[in-house]
Amino acid sequence: MAATINTDWAEHAHAELRRAGARSGGARDAVIAYLSAQDCCVSAQELFDGLRAQDRAIGIASVYRVLEQLAELRLVHRVDFGHGVTRFEAAHPGGEHHHHLVCAECGKVDTFADPGLERVLSRVAGAHGYALDEHDVVLHGACGDCRERA
Repeated sequence: MAATINTDWAEHAHAELRRAGARSGGARDAVIAYLSAQDCCVSAQELFDGLRAQDRAIGIASVYRVLEQLAELRLVHRVDFGHGVTRFEAAHPGGEHHHHLVCAECGKVDTFADPGLERVLSRVAGAHGYALDEHDVVLHGACGDCRERA
């Protein structure tokens, strides 16, 4: 199912860029293709390194420009794990998303989805007079492997 959602996201991203008047370009297409193949968020540097490993001729400045454009159009989510590196992941048009668990010891990132948590977040926002548009949940702790080593 993830591959279908990501393909849908790539098509949606291209359509929204066209609607915004953006011209098609090799760097933009490469970034969208790379992001659509990811299950979780990546930093600009990781994206750049991944594209270079695929022998794509792209500059890091182009990667940042494309990510900024995608963020302005709300086609990607910015994810901050609190270590000074912003990560990016596809913002699916249907609102499908996940949250993150980050190991403070080794940096491992796991994802989770929890419908109960989504209901609680909406209820809390509503109780304070907010209409919830988007949210990020990042939980920090020690993964099972690091806890076993301790």
